[in-house]
Amino acid sequence: MASSSMAFQMNMTSCSIHGRPPIPDNYGRFKSSLSSAVKQPLLGRLQQAVPEIRIEAISETMKNTSAKMMDAFVDSVFEFVDQPLLPSQSNYVPVDELGGPVAVTSIEGDIPDKFPQGVYIRNGPNPLFGGLKSTKSMFGKSNHIWVEGEGMLHALYFSKNKNDSNWIVHYNNKYVETETFKLEKGRNKPSFLPTVGGDSSAVLFAYLLNLGRFGMVNKYMSNTNVFEHSGKLYSIAENHIPQEIDISTLKTLGDWNLSRAWDRPFTSHPKKAPGTGELVIIGMDAIKPYSEIGVISADGNKIVHRADFKLDRCTFCHDFGVTKRYNVFMDFPVTIDIIRLVCGGPLIKYNKEGYARIGVMPRYGHANSIRWFKVEPNATFHIINCFEDGDDEVVIWGCRALESVVASEAKTDISTGDALLHHRPYEWRLNMRTGQVLKEKNLTADAEFSMDFPIINPNFTGLRNKFGYTQVVDHMSSYTSGTIFKFGGLAKLHFDQLDTRYSSTKSESKEAIKVEYHMFEKNTFCTGASFVPQEGGVEEDDGWIVTFVHNEDTNTSQVLVISTKKFSSEPVAKFTLPCRVPYGFHGAFISATI
Repeated sequence: MASSSMAFQMNMTSCSIHGRPPIPDNYGRFKSSLSSAVKQPLLGRLQQAVPEIRIEAISETMKNTSAKMMDAFVDSVFEFVDQPLLPSQSNYVPVDELGGPVAVTSIEGDIPDKFPQGVYIRNGPNPLFGGLKSTKSMFGKSNHIWVEGEGMLHALYFSKNKNDSNWIVHYNNKYVETETFKLEKGRNKPSFLPTVGGDSSAVLFAYLLNLGRFGMVNKYMSNTNVFEHSGKLYSIAENHIPQEIDISTLKTLGDWNLSRAWDRPFTSHPKKAPGTGELVIIGMDAIKPYSEIGVISADGNKIVHRADFKLDRCTFCHDFGVTKRYNVFMDFPVTIDIIRLVCGGPLIKYNKEGYARIGVMPRYGHANSIRWFKVEPNATFHIINCFEDGDDEVVIWGCRALESVVASEAKTDISTGDALLHHRPYEWRLNMRTGQVLKEKNLTADAEFSMDFPIINPNFTGLRNKFGYTQVVDHMSSYTSGTIFKFGGLAKLHFDQLDTRYSSTKSESKEAIKVEYHMFEKNTFCTGASFVPQEGGVEEDDGWIVTFVHNEDTNTSQVLVISTKKFSSEPVAKFTLPCRVPYGFHGAFISATI
């Protein structure tokens, strides 16, 4: 998710102080500024005294010697400790790579005739060396948080036999091999000190020591989402540039190279602009400029627009929205602050007393063209959709909560329906002409389930849509797992229909949209739900939801195919996988025709 990975790379210069058949054919910027501040004065003096010395060789020698000394210091002072898991967290234990595709032969039901050939792929954390780590040292304790861990891709391939048109299904998994993954894999031991949770002094020294040894303050997780642009597949998390993935093998091909036109990470949910096919991105940083927006050409080769939002804080941006004409940015009070960390506070914090606003900006606009709308404080990590209603109004639908699962300091009981972490579909309606917030309201009834990880038919991104889909939180199972959500079902939101249990003649606060549910059997939970449009479909909800599920009683993982027209009915197909699939975050279906 998680909410993407929420692990975030900081710049410390701002701180003043089996036999396997083949798959068918149809399938720093941070490191320079601090090191320059340290190296350049010394190297300048050396160059004046001994001009003929090759500065590059001296610099490299000093760098290697310094890194070795810091490595020795870390090995002697810091102890890596496995973070224990509760029995209810057994499906967060990492799994091994298969090494190649495996045929899926245990299939219940039938794949629909109009189901497209393609790949259903989901990202999620799969920590190296047995699980997430904590460290103990003279500086205190630091630890990974639950959204961290190296990314692993899990993919189900759907193809038809060329001879008889029978379906062939394969499953594969593979790590996203980022630069830091390969570094730690080569060392064969945990090397990066955890930098997100724990005592502020320990976290601060972890930043400095990671930066000094590796030139970066945190690992590149790439564990949160996958997306397609211009026929290429990418893996992504907030703290680094997307990794290009070979969709047929899941091999990591390297960073998405946009040259120097874009020198910061992407948020985990880039958006395709309706009508143009351009990709809109947002990148955040712990120093100014805190947040910038970029527009990538439809062919994926260049940045065609870039602008600074000119924010006065680093707002944690996991998701945002687009419409036909606008970009929609959520400036909510979940913030990243190095100075706060140095002063003994948390790096990431939700301030429920802080201001919250929504910015609406023309597609190729700049900071002075943003229209800001003040709204009630909240922690919304996921947008359902945004669209324009007439000439003047912009509508935003999201999954809104009053506390942050990533940055919460509150002891919130997520087993109750009225908890602060209860996510509900929510609407903001903004008037671009008057600058007024016309409406803020919950879309579902108070008694309904908590919902998050929304999806829609991707062909309606940025356009007026009738339907949305979410994962439904199982409150009791989530409670026994700490603050880790488990999703015991799916919901279909009917935005144009009211729930018949509520009359439109009653007060607006009692109005609620119609919701259908598809609940799983006991102790079965899903991740990575995605919408698959029907080939030749006419209506918006012509298609299916595909999702990974895991039954904790039988320790069995499956992929389900659920008709969106008969949403509450049994899945039309179930695929039992050859190995366990740990819970993860976001997924996507990539058609073979793209």
